Amino acid sequence: MNVELQINNSTDPKSRYLSWVPSPCRIRVTNPAGTSSATVNIRLSGTSTAGGGRVRFRKSNSASFTNTVTLQVPTNGASVPFFAAGRFGAPSRVDGDVRINARQGNTLIESVPVMVRVRKNANKLTPGERDRLVAAFAQLNNQGMGRFADFRDMHTRLSSAQAHGAKGFLPWHRAYLLDLERELQNIDPSVALPYWRFDQAAPNLFTPDFFGVSDQLGTVSFSATNPLQFWTTDGVQGINRRPFFNTANAPGGLRTEAQTFALGTAYPDFLEMEIDPHGSAHVSFGGSISSVPTAAKDPLFFLLHCNVDRLWAKWQRRNGRFDPAVAASYDSVPAPIGHNLPDTMWPWNGVTGGTRPPTAPGGAMASSPCVSAPGGQPQVNQTLDYQGRINTGSRLGFDYDDVAFA
Repeated sequence: MNVELQINNSTDPKSRYLSWVPSPCRIRVTNPAGTSSATVNIRLSGTSTAGGGRVRFRKSNSASFTNTVTLQVPTNGASVPFFAAGRFGAPSRVDGDVRINARQGNTLIESVPVMVRVRKNANKLTPGERDRLVAAFAQLNNQGMGRFADFRDMHTRLSSAQAHGAKGFLPWHRAYLLDLERELQNIDPSVALPYWRFDQAAPNLFTPDFFGVSDQLGTVSFSATNPLQFWTTDGVQGINRRPFFNTANAPGGLRTEAQTFALGTAYPDFLEMEIDPHGSAHVSFGGSISSVPTAAKDPLFFLLHCNVDRLWAKWQRRNGRFDPAVAASYDSVPAPIGHNLPDTMWPWNGVTGGTRPPTAPGGAMASSPCVSAPGGQPQVNQTLDYQGRINTGSRLGFDYDDVAFA
């Protein structure tokens, strides 16, 4: 007998990525040879390499998670749904380091490699995770001739009003990070965008093998094996970043995570974090990252904003702020176009002129083989329910290593 396992309801190997959120999966018998009954019992379980990811299962979205699940599968080829998710606290380190196994009795009849792929603390990445990330970033940049140029052009003085100074600050940057992360995953599917937790020391981040070491003029240098040494933006090779703090320690004077959450349980209060710690983290450096028009020239920008988004995600979970229909989850006071819940966001909507910038670089939001949301032209309201808690179809396909689903 043979069976087929569909992860994220697909047989495409590019869909075999899990997070903390349950992914819809299916199993069906493709060859009933050796069976005579109308159904067979098939037990699903996970096996992992040392230090690898862990998976768990449930039969429906309302069922409890278990380490194994037994399904009654018709032998006529009809598929049976189930859900698989990473076990919180046990993400993968490399692609395929956990397998979903299907057994009939004691006989293994199918085994599919998957990865529990989540966004992690950059300071805690393994050397392999670090190297895959910088290689993907370097390829996306391609010495200034790659797709990264669009992301550079999305975050400029002309586009600042789309992304800053109003309530859409967090949703816009969530979409921006997601688009970039998906492009990195088109290069290397094992990559997830890590975060720089700027209220803690991150000595492993500011090294020649990772995001570089700055001299007194702010010139960032890398090891001979780090492809970020060829980083180019605006026709100029190199990164200028002058830390105003000892990079063996955290920047001083920023709100801590706890202080950020203490801003309040309603979105307008929490949004004060745009100034501190977000703005304070930016200006803990001189160089391009310290100013809105040039900040995206430095790839560190994306790790800084990944932490900003993580803080929002963690605040959402602490306070139950995933539902756009709940007033405290956002802000109902009318704002400039692009910042209100039903608004589509530039540049993914392709709208130019008027209150929008004169160009819309990059085109539609990059698609994902694992999830369908938010579509090519994301709306502000589609960014809140990123784990699909309110509507399972809303999940955006990313999670953080310290923000659980259940």
